[in-house]
Amino acid sequence: MNEQQRKEQSQIKQVDAADQKSGQDKPLHEKTSADFAKYFETTYEPPNINKARKRGREQVEVHYDFNIPEDMRDVGKGKKFLIRTYGCQMNEHDTEVMAGILSSMGYEATSDTSDADIILLNTCAIRENAENKVFGEIGHLKPLKLEKPDLILGVCGCMSQQESVVNRIMKKHQHVDLIFGTHNIHRLPHLVKEAMFGKAQVVEVWSKEGDIIENLPKVRQGKIKAWVNIMYGCDKFCTYCIVPMTRGKERSRRPEDIIQEVRHLAAQGYQEVTLLGQNVNAYGKDFEDIDYRFGDLMDDVRKIDIPRVRFTTSHPRDFDDHLIEVLAKGGNLLDHIHLPVQSGSSEILRKMNRKYTREEFLELVRKIKAAIPNVTLTTDIIVGFPNETEEQFEETLSLVEEVGFESAYTFIYSPREGTPAARKKDDVTEEVKKERLYRLNDLVNQQSSEAMTKYTGEIVKVLVEGESKKDPDVLAGYTEKNKLVNFKGPREAIGNIVKVKITEAKTWSLDGIMVENTVEVK
Repeated sequence: MNEQQRKEQSQIKQVDAADQKSGQDKPLHEKTSADFAKYFETTYEPPNINKARKRGREQVEVHYDFNIPEDMRDVGKGKKFLIRTYGCQMNEHDTEVMAGILSSMGYEATSDTSDADIILLNTCAIRENAENKVFGEIGHLKPLKLEKPDLILGVCGCMSQQESVVNRIMKKHQHVDLIFGTHNIHRLPHLVKEAMFGKAQVVEVWSKEGDIIENLPKVRQGKIKAWVNIMYGCDKFCTYCIVPMTRGKERSRRPEDIIQEVRHLAAQGYQEVTLLGQNVNAYGKDFEDIDYRFGDLMDDVRKIDIPRVRFTTSHPRDFDDHLIEVLAKGGNLLDHIHLPVQSGSSEILRKMNRKYTREEFLELVRKIKAAIPNVTLTTDIIVGFPNETEEQFEETLSLVEEVGFESAYTFIYSPREGTPAARKKDDVTEEVKKERLYRLNDLVNQQSSEAMTKYTGEIVKVLVEGESKKDPDVLAGYTEKNKLVNFKGPREAIGNIVKVKITEAKTWSLDGIMVENTVEVK
């Protein structure tokens, strides 16, 4: 390289550095796709577990300057939006944020598709069935789009992070205007603007995790229970799971921001918060400047004046002794723990890359029960993992009995494109898998029924959420152990914690009578 070439290269580097600094100095609402270029090589790329494992240690920036661009603040006046949500609590929380952004742009919510000016499908990629539902809905909405050309139809969430899904939408569903992923929800005002005034489909799906945006507006469902996200992403790489690719690497929110949010909810009169993350137990592992983990956060939240605190979802591998010690303090930390085991076979757990054995899981359960004697445990279980033997399945049944799970979300294994498990040949027939699921559900139902029976004649505290779905004259709510209770009572009980005497126990719910004058108004 000669002297002239060196000078030219130096000048290019200086310009690039200036451009980068310029981008960093911009307020969040003024940034363009170019300013976020570090998050994608192209607009999207297929899930790649080997590439995802090689995650860098680039510092994740925390932004507190989110704002709606001035030219988009009133664009929704006189217009309405509808968001359909599929999947987990994280998707529900994302929907609250998108609803908050759209409301800040002047839009009003509606539940009527024919009345909406924007329809967003917030999607889930965990199971094939959820994906099929979304594509079915996309097809059903085509006549409405033809009838209302100005309608903005968007697909967002985890499905949008998969190249095959994006390609399918772009090729076969050109009436979809907008496709965006899980990392760039804060870009919604810009994306809506492009969809409004552009002629082509708007596709902005970042293949890498984004920064943490703290002051996003939210429209929460009701004023009784609230989701509080404490971290994003997952680094566990279970062989059946697409989440590490759709949600990115683990990034924890700063503790002071979480605590402030919970305090604000308590001041507003919320009775319960659920701390959310793909793996809440890993909270704080990514902090480099402080030694602060999930147990520390729970201990601090325990001191906030809010009646109930839950968390989901936890991973057994990261459920440490300190967290157990903190949960044992009780108070507003409830003694119901959802602890996904997925299988009772150490060999299947190894193939799933769960990083614990059957024996280690049972030892964790022993520790939890020793510290919290009245704990209620629930779980997730996958049946029919590729080449699961009858003996391995029976190990799952025996573990369910030994632990005494009172409820479980049970599934037949669903292969997801881009995961290692999807490449495995499977010699277990669908009929065998269904039969195993029936046997597992029979056992879970039996254990749930037995657990419910013990409540007959007992007085429990119920957080009343509203009318029963089956009978408007009956109120419904949940106990501290997350048991559904139906009872007759005054409407002023809604939103409060009341005492209910249980008169009848069913497999999945309890019936009762409200004890007079027991409304605990916060």
